[in-house]
Amino acid sequence: MSDNPDAHPGEPHHDGLGTRLNWLRAAVLGANDGVVSTAGIVVGVAGATDSRSTLLTAGLAGLLAGSLSMAVGEYVSVSTQRDSEKAALALEREELAATPQAELEELTDLLEGRGITRNLARQVAEQLTARDALDAHARVELGIDPDELANPWHAAWASFISFTVGALLPLLAIVLPPHDWRLPVTVISVLVALVGCGWGSARLGNAPVPRAVMRNAVGGALAMAVTYAVGTLLGAAGV
Repeated sequence: MSDNPDAHPGEPHHDGLGTRLNWLRAAVLGANDGVVSTAGIVVGVAGATDSRSTLLTAGLAGLLAGSLSMAVGEYVSVSTQRDSEKAALALEREELAATPQAELEELTDLLEGRGITRNLARQVAEQLTARDALDAHARVELGIDPDELANPWHAAWASFISFTVGALLPLLAIVLPPHDWRLPVTVISVLVALVGCGWGSARLGNAPVPRAVMRNAVGGALAMAVTYAVGTLLGAAGV
């Protein structure tokens, strides 16, 4: 059997997968939130008023507030993750310096626990330790790649940009068409976008496509239905 990862191009591999999934998570969440939340705002407002300027103002406010909120949230979340990773690596570095033999035994036990015979696990542990002890313990014991720690700025920008791009779709769909076409154009374009997001995220993440598509489409449709109903009731009440 070949050890070359290119021999199976359709299969996911560990190297770079975590980084790719982190980017994918931030981008997909941002785009979905941008589409759904902005669509909910403009559709809800459309249920209460026909004013294009009001719809534009509400949509832009939702776009800016949402994109900044997503960016800040991702930055804080990923910064916390990065700090935890750095703290774990620092502790591991101290343990390697203080008790190298005990750490070698620990690495041997971890490798043996993965199905390698004791003698071979010991040889592998010794070779990994001689090459880069911290890297070996980070990967095997902590599940961390020291060279690819989570980057909060990458996640923040990915969320900000994807949310903005997603939010522009319902915003333009509600303000550009003639009055009678605003709602149907918005609903259809949002559902198509959510189907596309669901399909893309499932394909890139090697997840079931129908489930992701259905989840996105149904969630978006429910959000628009609820906000439109609320907006209609408030508009009828003159609030």
